[in-house]
Amino acid sequence: MPTLTTFMTFDSQAEEAANLYLSIFEEGKITSIQRAGDKVFGLTLELLGRTMFFMNGGPTFTFSQGFSLFVACDTQAEIDRYWGKLTDNGGKEVQCGWLVDRFGVSWQIVPRIMTELLGSKDPVKSKRTMQAMMKMVKLDIAALKRAHDGEA
Repeated sequence: MPTLTTFMTFDSQAEEAANLYLSIFEEGKITSIQRAGDKVFGLTLELLGRTMFFMNGGPTFTFSQGFSLFVACDTQAEIDRYWGKLTDNGGKEVQCGWLVDRFGVSWQIVPRIMTELLGSKDPVKSKRTMQAMMKMVKLDIAALKRAHDGEA
């Protein structure tokens, strides 16, 4: 069976990015490192159960918001923790649960319950949830639930 690996090309910070992400998310490890002489060319890591390959490719490679890493969180504490660590040291908050880390990688830090709230069989509840989300930068689970239930 074929495999699918997320392949990301950084300027020269592949190892730095891998180490940051592994320090943020509990489940992960570097499984191999490829070198060109004494410099890291690329590395393979497992992050939250997914295989990823990070390569140093030079300054012509950049990231855009057309690609993002989506992290479904169970609690507000998880959202707050991941958000803080990914925006620290040069990351940027965007909107609706999106951020860009200091390497230019876009992330979506989203409560797992969001699918249920936006997928409600009651279109009025879904619309209220969407309207509340559109006003947020970092997502707030309690506020989204209140909006869904018409309490906001």
